[in-house]
This record gives sequence, structure tokens and C-alpha cells, in this order.
Amino acid sequence: MLKPLERFEAIKTHHCISGSMCQIYKFNRHYISEDILLGIGSGVSYAYWQFKGQPPFLGGRNLPKPSMEELAGLRTGVKIKHHFTSSARKAEQSLLGMLRSGQPVMIMVDMGFLPYFDFGGIDYHFGGHSVVVCGYDDESQQYLIADRDGFHPVDKEILKKARNSEFKPFPPQNHWYSFDFEEKRVPSPNEVFQAIQEQSNSMLHPPISNLGIKGILKTALMVPKWSEWMGADELRWALFNIYIFISPVGGSGGGAFRYMFSRFLREAANITSENRLVESAEEFQRIADKWEEIANWFRMTSEKSNPAAHLKECIEPLNRIAELEKLAWSKLNEIAQGSN
Repeated sequence: MLKPLERFEAIKTHHCISGSMCQIYKFNRHYISEDILLGIGSGVSYAYWQFKGQPPFLGGRNLPKPSMEELAGLRTGVKIKHHFTSSARKAEQSLLGMLRSGQPVMIMVDMGFLPYFDFGGIDYHFGGHSVVVCGYDDESQQYLIADRDGFHPVDKEILKKARNSEFKPFPPQNHWYSFDFEEKRVPSPNEVFQAIQEQSNSMLHPPISNLGIKGILKTALMVPKWSEWMGADELRWALFNIYIFISPVGGSGGGAFRYMFSRFLREAANITSENRLVESAEEFQRIADKWEEIANWFRMTSEKSNPAAHLKECIEPLNRIAELEKLAWSKLNEIAQGSN
């Protein structure tokens, strides 16, 4: 019979990676919120990419080095390691071994292979999706997966395909994580301020124009040009795809991760006793609302008979978001510098 490991309870989450981490933390009795894990891991920023043969990518995540997962682990007393293998057999052996030892396993998968996602008949692939495997049944040859919305049974061979997918730009590479909770703890005020400063710097002083505030401004310049190199159907899908990445549908928690970041700042205010962070939380709540408005614009534009004729409409609201973000991150940077 397919059932979760003893004591494992699926929880509703927002972002696949921080949510999967939160599931693992909760199972190991380390009660840190998903919002804190995202923020303490310096996980929020902005990026705009155009990969060859792929629709444009827009996201509110930061990709720090060490990774968000490792930074969150360091600042919560948890040793987190990444594991990769080119061997699907080795990946499965490691997965089954960890499950039989009584530990759920956080893995990366191509969500295009998972049967519980509906992409409306489009052959969609995204290998940067994280889930937690929390059970296995030999008789049915099925794994039990905990995703953002609860439990899902997945056939053994299907999960193997999802883990071993080679679809670009984010092939999952049979990626899994190991966790050591022996020295678990809550983050210190200094670590909170350090994480805030890292995210502020990534937004205010990005190394290239695709990232941070510059990246938002670049998006406002690039979107009106999409019709120059996309056909009508491709353009509609690209616009809808951006809606997915900004909105809660795509796992950002809504508002390009700004709602989650706002909640992180409220918790950070309690950890640090810095009340100005509450004011910043309110600012990011309003910025998240603006991101949701532009997300809905992308969705509605994708449904128009001639979406190319409307692309310039995004310029003013995106420039306004960039202005609001610059003010909010500059204020946060001053608070973090003055307190750390």
C-alpha cells in the first residue's frame, strides 16, 4: 500500500524549493517557515533571460553562490549537500536507500513528465522543479510525492524520466539533497541582516544588465520586441508563460516572490527587533500587488487576437515597478548596513 513515511505530513507551500525544504525541516522537527528559508537563503532578486529555442524567462529568484539551499542551511544550523549523477540507476538506489532509512528525500524533476500537471496539451518542460519523495510501494511500483499542493502518486518509471530529463535550460541531472540536522538552530539577527544585504546588493548592483533593477528595466525594453522574432502562437505562449512565473501558479507565492519576501521581513523584524523591517514588509506587499497586476496583463494580452499590438503597454508599469523596487531595496540596504 502506498503511504507516506511515519510522521510525514504534507503541508501547503508556495515555492517548490523553499517548500520542499520546509517539508524536510518539519519532518526533522526544525520548525522554520518557508518564508524564512527563502529570505535567509538570499533567495529573492530578479532575472530576465532569453535562451535559444526557449520562450523568454522572467523570475524573481536569486541564484546566490553558495546556493539558496546551502545558505539557508548554514544560517539554520543544517548541513545541506547537493548530489548529482548521470546514472538513473544510482539515483534510484540512493532514493530507495534513504526512504528505507526513514528519511524523505528532496529531489529535482522535470515537471513536464509529472502526470498531475496539466499544460493544456503543450509539450512543456521545466527541470528546475523540486519535490519531496516521502513513500514507496513495491507492489504498485509507485512513489508518493509531496508537492506544493499535497500528495501525488507517481509511477516508478515516470519519476525516473522526470529525474533524468535532458530538456534545457534546466535539466534536473538526477539531483537530490541530503540534510544533517544535528546542529539545528534559529538564525541570528546578524545572519538575517546579512541575507537582506546580499539580496539588496543583487538588486541594486547586479553584475550584468539582465539582473536586478537593471533586469526589470531591460524587460520593459525587450518585451515590445518579442513580436520581431516570434510568431503569433509562440508570442501568446511566451506571454502566458511569464504570467505563470510571476503569479502563484508558477510557485513564486505570487508577485514574483515579493509576497513571500514581505512575510520574511515581518518575521525578520521579530528576530532582529528592528521595527523598520515591518515598514519595508508593507512596501514589498504593495510592490507584489504591482507585480500581480503586470502578471495579469501578460495573461490577458496572451488572449488577445493581436497581442503584438499591445506589447508596448507593459513599458510604463514595468518602469514604475523598477522605480519602487529601487527605493525599497535601497531602504532595506541602509537598515541592514546600519544594523549588521
